[in-house]
Amino acid sequence: MGTENVLRAIASSSVGKLSAESYKMLMAQMNISIPEQLKGWAEARVAEGRYSSTSDYVRDLVRRDQEREERRKALLAAIDEGLASGVSDRDPFEYLEELRSGLRGRSADAA
Repeated sequence: MGTENVLRAIASSSVGKLSAESYKMLMAQMNISIPEQLKGWAEARVAEGRYSSTSDYVRDLVRRDQEREERRKALLAAIDEGLASGVSDRDPFEYLEELRSGLRGRSADAA
């Protein structure tokens, strides 16, 4: 769980309410410069009601980018693992048919 999620969980829990001042003290600040068009876009997203502020919107973008990067690294690691495992002697078409048969069997069990 990321730091911000922990902070939100603590802030919303019935056990410990964080004051707005305490929450702000735990947050780092960052100033960015963006073109007016992007500023307008961010403000429009806030106006739609999904985000409480442009800061909230930017935090969400950074969080999503971080998650995407983690998924990309996991995919690259899986690719490297596959490449390192070598070439199989199995016929790929036979293997594909085995996979399909297994899926058919599972869907029949589910019905």
